[in-house]
Amino acid sequence: MKMLVTTPFLRDPERMTELEKQHDVQFVVPAAGQATTSLISEADALFGQLTAEELPHAHKLKWVQSPSAGVEWLWRVPGIVETDIVVTNMRGAHAATIAEHTFALLLAQTRGLFAYEQFQREHDWTRSAVPLTNIKDLTMGIVGFGNIGRAIARRATGFEMKVYAVDINPGEPGEGVEEVWSLDRLDELCGMVDVLVISAPITPDTRGLIGKQQLARLRRGSFLLAVSRGGIVEETALVDALEEGHLQGAGLDVTATEPLPRGDPLWTAPNLIITPHTSAASELTTNLVWSILSENVARFLRGEELLNLVDKRRGW
Repeated sequence: MKMLVTTPFLRDPERMTELEKQHDVQFVVPAAGQATTSLISEADALFGQLTAEELPHAHKLKWVQSPSAGVEWLWRVPGIVETDIVVTNMRGAHAATIAEHTFALLLAQTRGLFAYEQFQREHDWTRSAVPLTNIKDLTMGIVGFGNIGRAIARRATGFEMKVYAVDINPGEPGEGVEEVWSLDRLDELCGMVDVLVISAPITPDTRGLIGKQQLARLRRGSFLLAVSRGGIVEETALVDALEEGHLQGAGLDVTATEPLPRGDPLWTAPNLIITPHTSAASELTTNLVWSILSENVARFLRGEELLNLVDKRRGW
């Protein structure tokens, strides 16, 4: 079995050598600048994101293992839907770390950590200038109640917050969540929460889902946190809500354009914390990613159903 590796973040020679010894698999890593269209023709599987240019050459390809939970790249390869190529993702691997990052963003806002860091630089023992608040007894709304949303909910209940969620496939609440509603109740959710968290995948249904109308419905002084994919929150509307003071603060780990261009209004929006799509980064996440890959390689070779199958038509 040959598996082409095109993901730049997970090219770990030691890990790949270990899996090659453990399983009957050969990892093929393109040289710097080498075109992948010729390499894909001999590959049985791909660890990365298939491109529209690669698809016509993927004569032997049976499986794509996405290195992330999100598989929005599928929308750029429409022809893959009609093929027999199986797509799997890494859902579950990133949930714990992203949930921790979510609360890092929230607590940095509610406890004024960035303002105090600046005071520390200036050797200034200032106490009263920073507005501080609690999160106990606040209501959190989660948009997207998958593995990541559930991990966030568990931590929210640990902080004694009340939690509601909306999801494209609403199911049983669990994880301390009061109720899980369908997406058509999003506006209702926005009207009752103090903290809105975006943990949904980016699909045609969720692109631009949080716009001016939804932000206006949030309680004055509330917070917005986006940790899944950019493009779900309308960024111009978010900047306006922050500048007008309707939102007390926001945290973005994802933006519609990445890297975020210099001079983008998000950089200077008040009370906005931006991290460069790093919410999933941790040793725990990396270990889980390699564990899922190893299990799926073994299942593929045995002809068994793979973990984390993706519905190619729905994009998740």
